[in-house]
Amino acid sequence: MLMVISPAKTLDYETPAATSRHTLPEHLQDAAQLIELLRELSPAQVAEQPGPVVVAEEVAAGLHQVEAVSVLVLVHLKRAVALPHAALRAERLHHLAHEWKLRDQVVRRVVAVQERLGRQILLENVSSYLTFAHSTLSEWEFLGAVAEGADCGILLDVNNVYVSATNHGFSAEAYLDGLPADRIGQIHLAGHTDMGRYLLDTHDGPVIEAVWELYRQALRRFGRVSTLVEWDDAIPDLDVVCAEAERARAVEALVLESADVAAR
Repeated sequence: MLMVISPAKTLDYETPAATSRHTLPEHLQDAAQLIELLRELSPAQVAEQPGPVVVAEEVAAGLHQVEAVSVLVLVHLKRAVALPHAALRAERLHHLAHEWKLRDQVVRRVVAVQERLGRQILLENVSSYLTFAHSTLSEWEFLGAVAEGADCGILLDVNNVYVSATNHGFSAEAYLDGLPADRIGQIHLAGHTDMGRYLLDTHDGPVIEAVWELYRQALRRFGRVSTLVEWDDAIPDLDVVCAEAERARAVEALVLESADVAAR
C-alpha cells in the first residue's frame, strides 16, 4: 500500500499567502547530484535501477490521429443509438473499424515505449468530460484491447472511473467488470469536486464514500493490488492524508479477509 502527495494539478498564484514563513525541502543537493547522474543514463538504464519501479502513463486516443503516449487523453467511446437500425449498423461498422485502427496505433506506441525502457508499463484510465456520439466501443473495451494488444498493464484509477461514469451516465461496475483482471498493476484513489453539472477530478479532498465502495468492488474483482492515495491540492495536515492511506489499508484487509472466508 502506497501513499504519496504529488505536485498540484492546479496551483493558486493569485491568493496572497497567509504567512511568509516557509520551509525548504531536505536533501536538495543530493537530489541535484542524482539528477545529474541520471541524465547520463538511457531510459532503459534508468528503468533497470534497483528498487520497485513502476512506469505509468495515461493513455489516450485522438479521433483523427494518435500522438505520443505521454500526452494523450483516452476518450470515452459512447455507443451510437440515434440512427435507424439499418443506418446504425453501417455507421457502427465504419466507426468500429476506425476505432480499431486507433487501437492499433496506440498499441504500436506503447510497444515502442516498452522496448525502449526494456520493461512493461502501466496505462492509466483518465477522467473524461465529453464523449463522441457515434463511437462503438466503451472506454473499458478500448483500454482493455490496448493492454492486451501491447502486452502492458493497467493502472486503474477508481476515482476516475466514478467521475467519468457520473459525467456520462454509464455503469462504474460495468467498467470494472469489463477490464482484464490479469492486467491491473496498480490502483489509484482520490477525491474530486462536484461542479453541479459534472464532477471534476481535482484531488483536493478526501475519497468519498461512493468511491470507497467502488474500491471494495475492485478488490473483490482484482484481489490485492498496490494502491496509491492521491492528494494534490488544498493539502491538509499530513495526519489527515495518512489517515486516508490507513483507511485504504483497512478496507483492503477487510474485503480480502471476507473473500478468503467465503472461499473456504
